[in-house]
Amino acid sequence: MKHLKKILFAFLALLLILLLFFMSQNKESNNSALKVAVSSFALYDIVKHIAGESVQIINILPFGVDVHSFEPTPKLVASLEESSLIFYSGAGLEPWTSGFTFEAKTIDMSEHVNLRELGSDEFEHHNHHDEHCAHSKIDPHYWLDFSNMINAAQTVAVELTLLLPQNAALYEKNKEAYIEMLKKLDAEYASVLKNCANSTIFVNHNAFSYLSKRYGFNVEALSGFSPEAEPSPRNMAKLIEHIREDKIETIFFENFASDRAIKSMSKDTNVKVDVLQPLGNITADEAEQNLSYEDIMRKNLDKISKALMCR
Repeated sequence: MKHLKKILFAFLALLLILLLFFMSQNKESNNSALKVAVSSFALYDIVKHIAGESVQIINILPFGVDVHSFEPTPKLVASLEESSLIFYSGAGLEPWTSGFTFEAKTIDMSEHVNLRELGSDEFEHHNHHDEHCAHSKIDPHYWLDFSNMINAAQTVAVELTLLLPQNAALYEKNKEAYIEMLKKLDAEYASVLKNCANSTIFVNHNAFSYLSKRYGFNVEALSGFSPEAEPSPRNMAKLIEHIREDKIETIFFENFASDRAIKSMSKDTNVKVDVLQPLGNITADEAEQNLSYEDIMRKNLDKISKALMCR
């Protein structure tokens, strides 16, 4: 019996050693994965779904941080220097990249999508309220157009395949699945927003022009394209008048913007306030819920359709 116990003990000890060995090997394998950096949540979502576990994703913009006020830390700069590939949004969204020397291959995603120029009336409004962007006529929120997300997914798949050609089949399969999801979202938006009693949504700043132009509704904004811009009393009075005339029931703001002006307007007009997510970044709470681009865009569709009284 003692001999049997010794054999059993030795067997269990061997199993433990083997388990620790494989865990160590797996940890080393994960640590040795190539690093790919991304500068926005939309790009993070694309890389996550196409690359899977084949790369280590470095999130340049931490969840819960406003994209408009972000500055990279020395620790982040060190991570970027260790990255093999860097995807950033471009279109003026990341002023911190100006003068920044990237050692890795960098992809400015704005060069691979269809950017929307502001109309003359939009540009005057944007120029008046957003002095730090006064020379830009481009709306940088291009990821809210599903066709742009498809272009971005195709670009990411190509670059990942060049980086890790042994995973080409995996990236192609995941890319096709991701694009199919985007096409379904596009069809749902077009169907749901086809017949609506209202034609306008009211927001604190207009980050939604790609959506509004694609699906045929209007956006009235308190300020321009920056959530930090303070609305003028004249513009607030004008929007309050529109809200009362059109019998609007909901006005929107976003998590990273001050809600002071929008709540003041809500009190004056007796309408409710809700959050509409432009996806420049997600909140820490949304990250904890593990919400994807698809999840949040479906939430946006539900809120927009109710605000427009679609049937």
